[in-house]
Amino acid sequence: MLSLQALLVSTGTVTLAEIGDKTQLLALLLAARYRKPWPIALGILAATLVNHAISAWLGAELTDWLSPEVLRWVVTASFLAVALWTLKPDTLDENEKLPAHGAFLATTVAFFLAEIGDKTQVATVLLATRYEPLWQVIAGTTIGMLLANLPVVWLGHRFADRLPLKLARSLAALVFFALALWVAWRGVG
Repeated sequence: MLSLQALLVSTGTVTLAEIGDKTQLLALLLAARYRKPWPIALGILAATLVNHAISAWLGAELTDWLSPEVLRWVVTASFLAVALWTLKPDTLDENEKLPAHGAFLATTVAFFLAEIGDKTQVATVLLATRYEPLWQVIAGTTIGMLLANLPVVWLGHRFADRLPLKLARSLAALVFFALALWVAWRGVG
């Protein structure tokens, strides 16, 4: 029987971590500017797949480069850091310029760049050190990004104002904290 644990944990973790994130704010700005939900949605998908595939590959490689004991404590400390980072609300600079290209290209480029060094990218690296198969981590983190961002794209500002961002950040921080405890207790792998 196929285990979907990596897929489910990755999806849930990134969905929660993404709520109130700068890329969610970026999705709102793109939706307001272009008013073309399908190209924006496809741009988010394309950017996330590439970014998270590279991130997951890096996470998987870390398991080969570091001893299991060193990796265990690096991942534990990283999950704790992401848990704390998740509690801090993100903002998007109002002066930040969006590309003048079409909605798909603008979204793809903007999302890819916004995800570099973002907590959901770091989470993808960390999840890939802990869970297999890798395709489930990539699919799960990508689905999580879509679950958090597509409602913002389609429902716009009204929906974003109703999200309980503080509660979502707290839940995401708890998930990362629990993952840190799990890795500290059980190790990586």
